Amino acid sequence: MSYRKTLKLICGFAGGSAVLVLAAAATAAAAGESRGYFGELRGEAASRWSRFTVLQAAQPAWTPASHTPAPTGQAWDFNWDKREPSSLTNGRKTNAPAAEDPSSEQDNSKPKATRNILLIRHSQYNLSGTIDKERILTPLGREQAEFTGERLAALGLKYDVMIHSSMARATETANIISKHLSGLGVDLVSCDLLREGAPIEPVPPVTHWKPDAVQYHEDGARIEAAFRRYIHRADAKQKEDSYEIIVCHANVIRYFVCRALQFPPEGWLRMGLNNGSITWLTIRPSGRVALRTLGDTGFMPPDKLTRT
Repeated sequence: MSYRKTLKLICGFAGGSAVLVLAAAATAAAAGESRGYFGELRGEAASRWSRFTVLQAAQPAWTPASHTPAPTGQAWDFNWDKREPSSLTNGRKTNAPAAEDPSSEQDNSKPKATRNILLIRHSQYNLSGTIDKERILTPLGREQAEFTGERLAALGLKYDVMIHSSMARATETANIISKHLSGLGVDLVSCDLLREGAPIEPVPPVTHWKPDAVQYHEDGARIEAAFRRYIHRADAKQKEDSYEIIVCHANVIRYFVCRALQFPPEGWLRMGLNNGSITWLTIRPSGRVALRTLGDTGFMPPDKLTRT
């Protein structure tokens, strides 16, 4: 067998098989059982070579497809917010004339605008406070809120509303941010549903934080209600894309992200968010959801970053 033919044979094997071929030839050569560097094998070496080639031929060649992870989980539910147009008109009685196109009502109910929801985590606050009104922002926390407000203003977006948790640290953060958006006429709205809490028992569990089961039961229902109120596609009457700011808490934001992306909600604690960070969700008229940023604080100096 010529050197060129042997090299072709070696290159034809998948993955690391060529190394094994070379090793077999080298072993035979060392034992004096081969003719030349890549010559024809004789005796026991030839027998071993034959067994090796048969075994190698039985192994499937590597292909990218054979190593592609299989999809997991369920298919995307386009009616996750119960606002898919067909579900809104299905089974309804209409007063439309019989000659009218039956699809016209469904077309009129289709959302046409995109909702952009910017979720802001409150800034650093006084952890030693025993009641909510004592858990106000620290001097660094107020600086962080200023940076966040400057960043939101610099984006040049037309914000429609700023909704904030009624807890002291979120309210104060929202008030500082609003100063930077004063020329846009952004309304401030307080909401108890957005208060911090334990949305669902995390998987895997953690040892440093273990609320009672009743807290998950009560907080989880409230935070889920907040998700259903604020995270959904646009109403069919909305004509232009909207930009809404929600100032709340890390647990709430992480739970919202998991629910909106249809990820297992019990994975919410696997994400970390800095104080004053921006998380941006986009909800298309079709019901598709995209996460544009998660916990962005790149607009803050490194020495101002905290996660408390």
